[in-house]
Amino acid sequence: MPDSLMIKTPGLTWLLGLAAVVVILAGLKSAEAIVIPIMLALFIGIICTPPLHFLTRHKVTPVLAILIIVTFLVVFGSLLGMVVTAAIDSFINRLPDYQQRLEAEMIGLLPALENLGVPVSSKQLLTHFNPSQVMDWVAKTLTNLGSLLTNLFLIIFIVIFLLLEEATFSLKLRQALPNAEKSLRNANQFVTQVNKYLVIKSTISLATGCLIALWVSLLGLDFPLLWGLIAMLMNFIPNVGSILAAIPAVLLAIIQLGFPQAGLVASGYLVVNLVMGNVVEPRFMGKGLGLSPLVVFLSLILWGWLFGAAGMFLSIPLTMIAKIALEQSASTQWVAVMLGNGVAESLAEELLIKEPQVKEPQSALVKVVLEKK
Repeated sequence: MPDSLMIKTPGLTWLLGLAAVVVILAGLKSAEAIVIPIMLALFIGIICTPPLHFLTRHKVTPVLAILIIVTFLVVFGSLLGMVVTAAIDSFINRLPDYQQRLEAEMIGLLPALENLGVPVSSKQLLTHFNPSQVMDWVAKTLTNLGSLLTNLFLIIFIVIFLLLEEATFSLKLRQALPNAEKSLRNANQFVTQVNKYLVIKSTISLATGCLIALWVSLLGLDFPLLWGLIAMLMNFIPNVGSILAAIPAVLLAIIQLGFPQAGLVASGYLVVNLVMGNVVEPRFMGKGLGLSPLVVFLSLILWGWLFGAAGMFLSIPLTMIAKIALEQSASTQWVAVMLGNGVAESLAEELLIKEPQVKEPQSALVKVVLEKK
């Protein structure tokens, strides 16, 4: 091959990389029906890994440990699916009535606007703030959420095989590579950080959802479990997630309870998210896992466009996993810094300082096989 064809420039390298990213994103978009259950299963599987290691460390056989975890997932998922699906169906059936009542509430604001010196006709008000469009967006989002729950058993089956594979992965890696210790050490650092982020974030999100559900239930708002679930899912999206979660609940509070009570609902969302996001989460998560607000917003748009409601839910966890992976290599740490919020320190340095020798969490099955050898 002539030397002229072998010339590579930084611009050409970046262009080829960008083209590869576009091709990958197009492939993910076309395979949405398959990719979404797999990503959700990976998400759940990563969260289930610490309980699996805990059970195997306490002399529970790997198969029994997986059975215990899967039984809990099936029972919890089935109950959650039945409750949420019933609430979504009931909400959508009552949606036309909610739209009419919201329009009436909006028209009722006209005298107050005229007193403030803002003369607006009812047609102009409903044109610029159309309640039907807002409610249709809420209904579409809830329908997408309900469709995710229909794939529950497919996701659980994938989780089962992921956990079975996790039990022997390190053993197979040792057999496949001549010197696998370094690869295992890097993989364990990565998995440790991902587990830390997902477990802590999931726990805080669950607590946020429970507090929101309790608050709106005390105020008498319909479908408190539904609003708690939405608050839990949207808590994975920093900065804008709490706003998106509060919109449908506040609109319903305006219709059902009136403006004063809707203000209390909004205040509850504000207090819970301020406490959880600015006090509790930094206390347990630390400051080394922050993302730039611009990256958060762009991730929400990108993953939401790719996978809809599931993409919005997974946008920040996926971006965080990518950031953690980039921090594991010196050649890509600069990309992780660009994704960060400007105050994050290298996770690799943090691990070297706090955990100079990261021991691999081995499952009981791997230990048995190694002892036999």
